[in-house]
Amino acid sequence: MNIKKYIVNDLLKVKVIPNSKQTELKEDNQKLKLYLKAIPDKNKANKELIKFFKKEFSLKVEIKSGKKSREKTLKIY
Repeated sequence: MNIKKYIVNDLLKVKVIPNSKQTELKEDNQKLKLYLKAIPDKNKANKELIKFFKKEFSLKVEIKSGKKSREKTLKIY
């Protein structure tokens, strides 16, 4: 999947669905949805999100907004 078209001014918006069967990124109505196996407890889902983008896309990301929300804005480095 090419996520470059979703990156605007080094920012990427993604909706996170924690506690899923498997970790995967899907495109839904021109938006990105990231299904995570991790539960939204003690920052586990946020850590898995950062590891996912590093492993799958070799991108270093930081959660710019939405640390306690499903709608997240990520800063791409």
